[in-house]
Amino acid sequence: MAIVFVAVRVLLGFFFMVVGATKLTDRISPTLYAEAVDEFVKFADVFPLNDVGVKLDPMDYQLVVGWIELIGGLLLAFGNKALQEISNIFLSILMMGELYSFLILKEEPFLCLPSACTLGLLLLLLYIWERDRKKQKTE
Repeated sequence: MAIVFVAVRVLLGFFFMVVGATKLTDRISPTLYAEAVDEFVKFADVFPLNDVGVKLDPMDYQLVVGWIELIGGLLLAFGNKALQEISNIFLSILMMGELYSFLILKEEPFLCLPSACTLGLLLLLLYIWERDRKKQKTE
């Protein structure tokens, strides 16, 4: 069973590395990059801190999220246990923010599926790590 969770962790890491890289450059896929630019223009408009005067530049927002996904995915796939957990938390927060943005923008429900699935898998990994930590303490 442990090999399944390692595979999930590594595949999620690769997924986030690819998604993050496509947000950073148009050399991988110009179409996906253009779609990301359009999405981040909308996401910047509904950013929760806009109400208190924090206005985000969509391109800077996209770059920050892209780097967090790229580095977080790398650490999730290949980092030590502590770095995996930290990157998992950061990536989970990003997925929650993306889901929030989709819901505020009233996007089609099927657009939320990738974010919801990756968030579910990330939270599952956190749960398994915590369960294993509790098992080790009791032994």
